[in-house]
Amino acid sequence: MPAAEVPAEHLLTGGNVAAAVVRVGDTVRRPAGPWTPAVHAFLTHLRAVGYEGAPRPLGIDAEGREVLTYVPGVVPWPDRFDLLDPDAALRRVGKLVRDLHDAAAGFSPPADAAWQRLIPPGGADLIIHHDLAPWNLVVGAAWVFIDWDTAGPGTRLWDLAYAAKGFVPLSADPAWQRPDAARRLRTLVDAYGLDERQRRDLVPLLARRARSMHDFLAEQSAAGVQPWSRLWREGHGDTWRRDADHIGARKTDWATALLD
Repeated sequence: MPAAEVPAEHLLTGGNVAAAVVRVGDTVRRPAGPWTPAVHAFLTHLRAVGYEGAPRPLGIDAEGREVLTYVPGVVPWPDRFDLLDPDAALRRVGKLVRDLHDAAAGFSPPADAAWQRLIPPGGADLIIHHDLAPWNLVVGAAWVFIDWDTAGPGTRLWDLAYAAKGFVPLSADPAWQRPDAARRLRTLVDAYGLDERQRRDLVPLLARRARSMHDFLAEQSAAGVQPWSRLWREGHGDTWRRDADHIGARKTDWATALLD
């Protein structure tokens, strides 16, 4: 009998960090790490409780790479952000994040869980994604968040503040600034369903979360850690600093929009 045909590997491009992410048939293969078993346990839990906004983990392949279901669709950032322009799309994102956190609330991490901890989140209420952004969302028949390797302990507001930064977006770059940013922030937060106290707590966290990215890149670059040193040299740190300053300067606008 002829040997079984081995599916071809196709390099998936566009990420800042993963250097060797490939598609093999209906699966994605990514470099694994000490955190992979805990992340897979988390993703398995999410699917078990009915959350469909994450890929399904399929174990480890013969080359030691993690295997996940491939999600067909379009990643909106940066060329198809028009997919996220309608308020209905922004509301869908807010609901997707809320459903994630509600599903995560029932997860009990393995006793030996080893998470990839990059930036201290200032709390550990539940396991969160830590990188909910337009560059980690696939828009297709289903809307699915990808790149879960930095999932770990955190808080709802920490995740939501980061999501707001990317999905509204909240940016100092004139090409990405929007006159309706405050209204879009309200749309996202309303869809998530924050109460008044949480809205008040979110306002200062918006700038703090952006600033944490600058500080992290600065520290990692000073220590010569890759790929963060490369990202720092490419100007990502300056971008996060400008964005944090811009977000902080408009704190009153965000509070008015969220609390009016």
